[in-house]
Amino acid sequence: MKDMYRKLVDLYAGGELTEELEDELESAAFQDPDLSYEMTTLRKSVDLIRNMPEPTFTEESYQRILMKLYARGVELQTQSPDPAHLQYSLPIQS
Repeated sequence: MKDMYRKLVDLYAGGELTEELEDELESAAFQDPDLSYEMTTLRKSVDLIRNMPEPTFTEESYQRILMKLYARGVELQTQSPDPAHLQYSLPIQS
């Protein structure tokens, strides 16, 4: 039975268990200090990650990732055209 509880810890940390299973897991944690520690620390970690601000993904980030991929030899075909800021404007003489 302990094996089953250990397998449910990740679902417990994410708050994905039913109330009955969560109560059963918590009561089992009173008997097993290792299980209790694992449940507590993993739930705190998940809560911290969920409360972190979302990273910003700017055009600069996109271009930096794209250049790293190109440097490693990856050939990509995007569905959208290249942005205008990648084009160099040449002076035109008349």
